Amino acid sequence: MSCHRINELIELLMPVWQKHQNLNLIEMIELLAKNAGHNGPLDEVTDDLLIYHLKMKDMPADAIIPGIAKDVEVDFKEALLKARGCK
Repeated sequence: MSCHRINELIELLMPVWQKHQNLNLIEMIELLAKNAGHNGPLDEVTDDLLIYHLKMKDMPADAIIPGIAKDVEVDFKEALLKARGCK
């Protein structure tokens, strides 16, 4: 995991961890993984799972995942023109 991902994870983790100050780091990761729907072993929890869960936890259920939103075409006509190279 690169430094910027570690920094991003720590930045996202801090407000949640302040609400659960009685937990140690492993317990916090277990809690987040469980809340994200991960049922496997703890060593299978990825940084992506934690980061996206922390980013999306307060978003509406139908919200688009950050990073994918830029690729979503809402207007079908715009999408066709873009695919043809006209836009």
